[in-house]
Amino acid sequence: MTTPEDAAAVSLNKIAFSYPAGPPVLRDADLTVPVGRRTALLGANGSGKSTLLRCLSGALRPTAGSVRVRGELLRHTPAGLRRHRRMAQLVLQDPDDQLFSASVAQDVSFGPLNLRLGPEEVRARVDGALELMSVSHLRDRPTHLLSFGERKRIAICGAVAMRPEILALDEPTAGLDPVAVEETLAALERLHRAGTTVILATHDVDLALRWADDVAVMQAGGVRQGPAAELLADCDLLARARLTPPWLLEVSGRLTDLGLLGAGCSPRTARALLDALPVPDGPAPRRPPTRGETLP
Repeated sequence: MTTPEDAAAVSLNKIAFSYPAGPPVLRDADLTVPVGRRTALLGANGSGKSTLLRCLSGALRPTAGSVRVRGELLRHTPAGLRRHRRMAQLVLQDPDDQLFSASVAQDVSFGPLNLRLGPEEVRARVDGALELMSVSHLRDRPTHLLSFGERKRIAICGAVAMRPEILALDEPTAGLDPVAVEETLAALERLHRAGTTVILATHDVDLALRWADDVAVMQAGGVRQGPAAELLADCDLLARARLTPPWLLEVSGRLTDLGLLGAGCSPRTARALLDALPVPDGPAPRRPPTRGETLP
């Protein structure tokens, strides 16, 4: 019989974790990510987002609870961890915690080489990951000469080269300029279309609204999960989690009150909001481009 856990890409059940001599960080935390869904893990600094992702990846062993990927239980044995990391990869917030080789190509090839793949397959995986992230021009660049944004994208390449079913990213857009954020999100969209289930930890509620299918809000060591537009409109939940509502929902709610938007209209991008507004009589005024858009 197929269970819900078997049908999920990732299932974390009743996860608990405490660091030595510290209070509990996670308490009975549940997270289920369906195959192919884009999930944003939201929470204030210190809420346990990174800890939960490290438990998911196998980097930390929960003090209680279980982790499953496609129904397979994570076992913290050398063989179990090797198998798990073929299916699930984690990209840390600070790329310098992951990059250590002299050149970009060497760094991205590290994981595939550890899988004992042949030279042609390793080269194909490196080239494919670099192309997906639009950084093929950095292939032979020394890693210490990369910008911060370039290092973050190369760290993602190293995970992508492992061809995981699940890719978890801890604050992948933190510290990036607006153009680099758009490039990173475009790369994640390409990964999603290629069949990778993506989980993104962030405290940026506006990013979560425009990108995610589902959100999981962390608060008091637990997780509440649901559709992005529904949970991000729950002001009480967000306040308890020390988060503020997305500005787009606040603006669209005010415009609805003024009769400028139809009831039930919940745009999730600035472009969608502008398109939903009534058009005045006469020629439309020239407008500046919205985020991620270039006008002629």
